[in-house]
Amino acid sequence: MRIIVQKFGGTSVASPEVRELVLRKIEIARDQGFNPVVVVSAMGRQGAPYATDTLIDIARSAYKNIADRELDQIMCCGEMISAVIMAGTLQAAGMDAVMLTGGNAGIITDDNFTDARISKCDPTRIISYLKQGKVPVVCGFQGMTGEGEFTTLGRGGSDTSAAVLGAALKADMIEIYTDVEGIMTADPRIVENAKILDCISYGEVCQLAHQGAKVIHPRAVEIAMQKNIPLVVKSTFSEAPGTLITNIAKEDNDNVNVVDRVATGVTYLANIVQVKVHLDDTMGNDASFKVFKTMADNGISVDLINIHPGEIMFTINADQAEKASIKLKRLSCKFEILEHCAKVSVVGGGMREVPGVMANFIEALSRNKIVILQTVDSHTSISVLVPQSDVGAAVKSLHEKFGLSN
Repeated sequence: MRIIVQKFGGTSVASPEVRELVLRKIEIARDQGFNPVVVVSAMGRQGAPYATDTLIDIARSAYKNIADRELDQIMCCGEMISAVIMAGTLQAAGMDAVMLTGGNAGIITDDNFTDARISKCDPTRIISYLKQGKVPVVCGFQGMTGEGEFTTLGRGGSDTSAAVLGAALKADMIEIYTDVEGIMTADPRIVENAKILDCISYGEVCQLAHQGAKVIHPRAVEIAMQKNIPLVVKSTFSEAPGTLITNIAKEDNDNVNVVDRVATGVTYLANIVQVKVHLDDTMGNDASFKVFKTMADNGISVDLINIHPGEIMFTINADQAEKASIKLKRLSCKFEILEHCAKVSVVGGGMREVPGVMANFIEALSRNKIVILQTVDSHTSISVLVPQSDVGAAVKSLHEKFGLSN
């Protein structure tokens, strides 16, 4: 049995006209001999009646700090509405479609409400439906605990749902449909000549996603990578081939252009603050440990970490700055917080052990008089902290310097 998992995002199921486009994608998959398993997100974006953010606002209108368990119950409703309507659309076209919640589909999670982790996926029920010629339409973003409680998988969770179902079903391919035609070398709102990538490795797209690109969730990529299942990111609204995510491009795919590139893309994360902690002898030899342990114990995620004698530098999300400040004061630390920063990154599997990559990176920013506040690098990425006002100029200059428009 040839199985394909097709995930459709909120904009892809938001109206009857768009759902007809989704129907066509599913029909094409069946015509090609695949048995489709459809995964859907909640319809539309914030402000739409059944969008996840709208449902959250409704719940919090009753009590701002409503418990996570109760929040999950209402958040699951968006995908249920979407899946029922999409199943109805398929039934109206003559397909034998069946709607399944995440739990019905066999996705079992822990009880970490609003950000659950998947414990296992039992695809038995889906396989049974496929053998009957049915098209399962599964609610993305959700699962169920062993005790039967609804849970959600965190933002971007519908991608994760599609990936875990693809892995459990040993699918031939996972298609992620969105409102863009693939993964691009940069944000097209900043770089007008940004290009769609034909092919990208699992590792590269994970780095892009972690560094700010929002086309696909990194957890989904990591799950697909474990089973070596190809992912394709493409648009519901066009026939463009999209971006293939895999380890090795299939030799018989003439549409994929494989090149030995140093850099794959440029991305950014805004609304970041830099924290500088000044250490002295009165704090003891374990001062660095105390600082990072305090951040971890209070749920504050740190990034861009630099440790020097007498000083620690790291970045956090702007919405965690006040909490971090309070905790550092309790440690009697001397510290500074620099607001309105952004992290800009160049990602590419080809930069490993290539001389001159960092020099090119710094040159591109220096020529445009962009202040570099902090840097960190790995084998597959170089990141820099800059004033948020310089994000556009930084992304453009790096995109040009690394030849990503060619």
